[in-house]
Amino acid sequence: MSIGVPIKVLHEAEGHIITCETNTGEVYRGKLIEAEDNMNCQMTTVTVTHRDSSTAILENVYIRGSKIRFLILPDMLKNAPMFKRHGNKAANAGAGRGKSAILRAQAARGRGRGGPPTRGGGRGQWQGGPGGGNTGPAAPGGPARRGRPE
Repeated sequence: MSIGVPIKVLHEAEGHIITCETNTGEVYRGKLIEAEDNMNCQMTTVTVTHRDSSTAILENVYIRGSKIRFLILPDMLKNAPMFKRHGNKAANAGAGRGKSAILRAQAARGRGRGGPPTRGGGRGQWQGGPGGGNTGPAAPGGPARRGRPE
């Protein structure tokens, strides 16, 4: 399993000043030294603002990723390479695009409702037409014709 874009952007923020708020309401602002794939963050030269608005300066801090409410990253990361689209849309249409791409691909193959008639006519459809079952005159002594009523 590969990591997602948000985690890649977090790794790009290493070496920059970030702001991190924890689930308890403390706000940490400092230089991000290392970020892990589970969002564990190691920061240095940190100013922490507690819930009662008191502040303190810490040399190093390590924050568990599951305890982070949100992160504020530098605006310069908007230009990070993982936000760039590669190639044209026609080449990418279907790779990793979710359910709509799957449905679009199935429609292109003629699957599902409204597709071209196939041998047997499918379930509950008219039995006449190309490959649709009994459409000719009834055989002598056989049942009546099964096509569309005329």
